Amino acid sequence: MFRNGALIAVINETFEAKDGGYQLASETRAVGLFALVERRPLRFTSSGRLAGTGLQPLRFEGKRGEADPRQVSAEFDWQAGRLTIMHDGKTDTLVLAPGTQDRVSLMYQFMFMAPEKLQHLEFAMTNGRKLDRYRYTVSPGVEIDTPLGRMTTLHLVKQHRPDESGTEIWLSPQHRYLPVRVLVLEEDGARYEQFITKLEVRP
Repeated sequence: MFRNGALIAVINETFEAKDGGYQLASETRAVGLFALVERRPLRFTSSGRLAGTGLQPLRFEGKRGEADPRQVSAEFDWQAGRLTIMHDGKTDTLVLAPGTQDRVSLMYQFMFMAPEKLQHLEFAMTNGRKLDRYRYTVSPGVEIDTPLGRMTTLHLVKQHRPDESGTEIWLSPQHRYLPVRVLVLEEDGARYEQFITKLEVRP
């Protein structure tokens, strides 16, 4: 991960699907000077079922250790249509819309979507603090350079107001529609970029 062109962190993620369920873990470790500020890695986890529409999260969590006061979590009750999010010592209960993802499962949900449906995307997503609805436009055949070489990608661009952060995602059809580049532009002008550097797929 780069912030305004400077390397600040390395992210390792694992995704496992078996017996009708899935487990996801994403760990971000700061590097360089940023490691002096954030010594503990930030770990996100998501677990749930494999449904006909893809990933159906049941629990999401994010924290820097057990005593982290900033930790967040979300419980998905699909039968009752209820999402319970916990953050900053508070608990909120929200309406759970069909197809809702968490911030980790979303990036792997694209693997389960039919390519012909990747025209315009609209979905709900929670980060454990809130639940928002997102809309993306999709452009196929966009070529980009990555540490793994030049790739032809599906380019997703978040639709947003001028006072909101912007997000762009590049998916690789030849790599099961996994993200190979992510760009986030914050409201304050900060630019965060992630590039894939290694990918292992095991049967």
